[in-house]
Amino acid sequence: MATTTEAPARPTLFLRNATGLVKAWSTFDAFLYAFWSVNLVTLGLYGMSFVYTIPDGQLLGAVLLTGVLVTFLVLTYAQLVSVMPRAGGDYAWQSRILGGGVGFVLAITGWWFTLWLWTPIYANILIVQFFAPLAYTLGWTSVATFFGSPTGIFVSCLIVLAFVSWVITLGMEGYARIQRFCFWLGIGGLVVMLGLLLFSSHEAFVNAFNREAASLFGASGNAYQATIAASTKGGGPTGVGFGTFGFTSTLLLLPFLAFYLLWPVWGATLYGEVRGAKEYRKVFNAMFWGLWVTVALVAVIILLIVKTIGWDFYYAANAAYWNSIFVAGSPAPPVSIWPYPVMLAGWLVGNHLFQALLIAVMGLWFFGWAGTLFLSSTRVIFAAAFDRVLPEWAANISAKRRVPYGSLILMIVPSLVISALWAYGGTGLQGIFLWATGVIAITFLGTVVAAAILPWRRKDIFENSPISRFRIAGIPVITITGVVSAIFLLFMLAEWSFNDVYGTSFKINGASPKYFLATYLVAIAIYVVARVVRKRQGIDLSRIHREIPVE
Repeated sequence: MATTTEAPARPTLFLRNATGLVKAWSTFDAFLYAFWSVNLVTLGLYGMSFVYTIPDGQLLGAVLLTGVLVTFLVLTYAQLVSVMPRAGGDYAWQSRILGGGVGFVLAITGWWFTLWLWTPIYANILIVQFFAPLAYTLGWTSVATFFGSPTGIFVSCLIVLAFVSWVITLGMEGYARIQRFCFWLGIGGLVVMLGLLLFSSHEAFVNAFNREAASLFGASGNAYQATIAASTKGGGPTGVGFGTFGFTSTLLLLPFLAFYLLWPVWGATLYGEVRGAKEYRKVFNAMFWGLWVTVALVAVIILLIVKTIGWDFYYAANAAYWNSIFVAGSPAPPVSIWPYPVMLAGWLVGNHLFQALLIAVMGLWFFGWAGTLFLSSTRVIFAAAFDRVLPEWAANISAKRRVPYGSLILMIVPSLVISALWAYGGTGLQGIFLWATGVIAITFLGTVVAAAILPWRRKDIFENSPISRFRIAGIPVITITGVVSAIFLLFMLAEWSFNDVYGTSFKINGASPKYFLATYLVAIAIYVVARVVRKRQGIDLSRIHREIPVE
């Protein structure tokens, strides 16, 4: 009797015929995400509090210059999105242009392993901009003290993880609604803050500062002058004028400002879920205006700080606070918490309930932005799993809200461990976290290099794209913008690596390169194992990385 056996079905190229993700966002939603990513309150005010270390740099000029240089990055990313609007952004482009191995290692290290480190950073910002000032304003000193303890820091990390997980599980449409709600109320709070600074005098601020420093923190005497004195004793700058300008020093402010202005392209990994993403102008406008609306608002805030708070005091207050933490022997300032400009502006109204309400409303700048912690990263992990490099379950999505819950788990669980290490591991371990910005910049560098060589490396893709006609003197615009962006990123990476002023140099923070080298080696190991396993299953990853998946 003859018998027949059927050969096993050959695996399909990708995990599924289509990703299963849906285009749930409008370009306005994409603009809001870019706007939140360069958040002028949570990231901007926080990042600029360190510029006192370069007192002869001109901050406003540095902000405008950074905006111009980051615009080249926006131009580069917008063109890549229009060429290949796919979930995964940096991973999708790098793996299709530079090769699967390079793309996986750079993107996964930047968007997966490094974003775990951002959880405590978000939690620390939540403490200094929300919990601590709100608690002191309401007279809850014990609550403020708790959040300054290791356990309080860990609890803040848990709150961040819980909130971020919740908003992401709402799906893209659900998160879009939260973005809009926080945007409109947050803008209203910002208008109130700016109005207080605009219509108040410097004398009124000095009196308000002395009054509230005594009322809320028990300071005695002239707390305004005592803050300046504490800065001087701790080695901080004195007599800093807003008009001070040193060209080299102004350039050295750029790596500080990159802490927030580098991120208008943060949502590039999501454009597989944005309607009209193939239209270059829509993508460019979303990122460009997210950046430049922020730059304009930062300029207004800087000028109002000069007018009402005083530039010398602004530098001194930040120097006194940070030096009391990081410089041994520095005296404690009269106001024991970070001099949050929103809190200081609220002091111009002598009513603690109003002050608390202003801090709470401005807290929406944090909660509208918090989803950026994991949302972009889940799409990179999802894309790698869809390409069969990571396990299939990491590309699973919920049927109703299209949430890649497998990818979300891969962000949440390691972040819990990292948060505990941050809270209880001491300042030596915390130094590693300072390079979290730098590793993402390395990922961006890989993308702009891929963009610059796209017209030659993947001529088939470039020539069939809408940007193929964008040329200057015969040179593709994407090559020009990619090269300029690469130079900008290399400058900042060099400064972070070798200039001690940022606290990230290899000389004073030797643990960082060792840690991140280890993460790159882990990423390489994962890819090598995936190549071997998939080859045994009859799947060629190199072939997958030559194709573009269907959304």
